[in-house]
Amino acid sequence: MRIVILASEGAPYVKSGGLGDVMEALPAALARIPGNEVTLILPYYKKIKDNPAYPVERVLEYSVQLGWRDQYAALMRLTNRTDGVDVYFVDNEYYFGARPGAIYGDLDDGERYAFFSRACLNALSILDYIPDIIQCNDWQTALVPTYLKAMYHERFAGTRCMYTIHNIEYQGWANAGFFDDVLGLPWEYRGCLDMNGSVNMMKGAIETADMVTTVSETYSRELMYPYYAHGLDGIIANASWKLTGITNGIDVNTFNPETDPNLPAHFNADTFVEGKRLCKAALQEEVGLPVNPDTPLMVMVTRLAGHKGLDLLCYIARRLLWEEDCQMLILGTGEPQFESFFLQLQEEFPDQVSAKITFNLGLAARIYAGGDVYLMPSKSEPCGLSQMNAMRYGTVPVVHATGGLRDTVPPADENGEGGLGFTFQSYNGDDFLASLKRCLHLYHNDREGFHRLQHRDMCQDFSWDAPAGRYMELFHQMLGA
Repeated sequence: MRIVILASEGAPYVKSGGLGDVMEALPAALARIPGNEVTLILPYYKKIKDNPAYPVERVLEYSVQLGWRDQYAALMRLTNRTDGVDVYFVDNEYYFGARPGAIYGDLDDGERYAFFSRACLNALSILDYIPDIIQCNDWQTALVPTYLKAMYHERFAGTRCMYTIHNIEYQGWANAGFFDDVLGLPWEYRGCLDMNGSVNMMKGAIETADMVTTVSETYSRELMYPYYAHGLDGIIANASWKLTGITNGIDVNTFNPETDPNLPAHFNADTFVEGKRLCKAALQEEVGLPVNPDTPLMVMVTRLAGHKGLDLLCYIARRLLWEEDCQMLILGTGEPQFESFFLQLQEEFPDQVSAKITFNLGLAARIYAGGDVYLMPSKSEPCGLSQMNAMRYGTVPVVHATGGLRDTVPPADENGEGGLGFTFQSYNGDDFLASLKRCLHLYHNDREGFHRLQHRDMCQDFSWDAPAGRYMELFHQMLGA
């Protein structure tokens, strides 16, 4: 099967969040399935262009019509990928190649990714490369299914398009004039993109794609409700017949406690008690906490943003630290009020709290390995990867039962049996505190039961093999095979 995947980011070339991780792992997992021909197309950002680790060859130069603009484009092919995925970059110096800094946040982001969407379809058409499936992701490629249906339907008559929502909060809004000035679509498609008098690219994708997916089964159901859908609940409900959820996996080769080069000691599901003891002691020393093997170390690696449930943690933190023998380690950057709070908490409880307001992948791996309890009280979480990373390293998650957290962390009882972690149902601080206390009670009073829970976590299959198989089932369904 010919599968073309379009996205605005993909590790290791460029990454700003979970989408980048998915675009590293999913194409490779699909390429491992016999008979598949997988192509990934990304923008040719400056940080990719300037990186000598990614040698390319120029395949094609062509033009892209964008409203009244006739823009230059080039298609570059990566020459050193070895896992069966063909990687291409769309080059345009103005939109991507000359802009340093973050890949998102420019005032003309809508125009940039409209260009990218059309440039991808133009390149495939010129090369006469007709895929069976085009899979596109989030608002940055949300125009692809609309363009495909409106302007490329004859050229790609047999091609089916899947649109995947990784985070519905970011929808690709633009003013009404954007439709004529930039998109240049036939007038009859104005309605599918119009929302409250403005252009909403994600709305257009939901209405025109052949299938819509999200990154967990629970999140696909939650999007029917206004609380989660950010205004698109009615649009999602009307498209519910073609909506489904596929829970993401993680890269089990990168996140592997047996081989991770960032760890001071390696371990697996059979040797984790001693391995995690060594990692915990080294981590406590590294971050300036007292080295105590019997004090549970609660950890969190996150972007410091409100929807990550940090308001709940702020609400209960002092009470938790006063009442429980525990330590807390936070790694991340983000909103100033949360950065300030955790730095202040560290000053108040220097023997219990360490706040590392930075971005450090090596330290993140050591936190996954050295922690005892992983905190993830997210208000909403389309899928979440950190809870699976933590379990891979034998760190027990305490999570709000929402989105992918509900799908990947079934609740354990007070003895640590019957599930993979501790959960709370309603989004409030007291319920979060109660679930944490259940977890800490198990740690203090039944260490063997806690170890059994850790062992069960480490034995789970969080690889991309099962999700890739589910994608293939849906691809075959879309093609009527």
